[in-house]
Amino acid sequence: MEIPTIQIPPTQTIETISIPLPTAEVPSYQMIIVPPSDLERPEGTEEIKTETETPPPPKLDIPVLDIQLPLPTAEVVATATYAAVAAVATTTLATPFFDQIKKKLQKFIQGKIDKWKEKKSQKRKI
Repeated sequence: MEIPTIQIPPTQTIETISIPLPTAEVPSYQMIIVPPSDLERPEGTEEIKTETETPPPPKLDIPVLDIQLPLPTAEVVATATYAAVAAVATTTLATPFFDQIKKKLQKFIQGKIDKWKEKKSQKRKI
């Protein structure tokens, strides 16, 4: 009597993947040094002005009324122009669509009202 045997192939070695350890850059901050409240300027030094004065906004003189109107800056005028152009363009392009929707809704609602009136008049006849 023969006993069945199974031929198992030889095992293969599987190489493991080496994963490097993660690294991170730790943020560093420069130390802020706050001067004491009783700090005074050393003798023999002069104060340096760091602020630059901005010129006053231009004004429009109206001689008859003796009024000066401040003129807006270029940024304000540009922003207002863009907003106005966008509003006009949107209104101009959207008006035909809204008119069509309005007409269809009016027909639909009028049809419902007519049906309601018809049913109401039929109930009165009965």
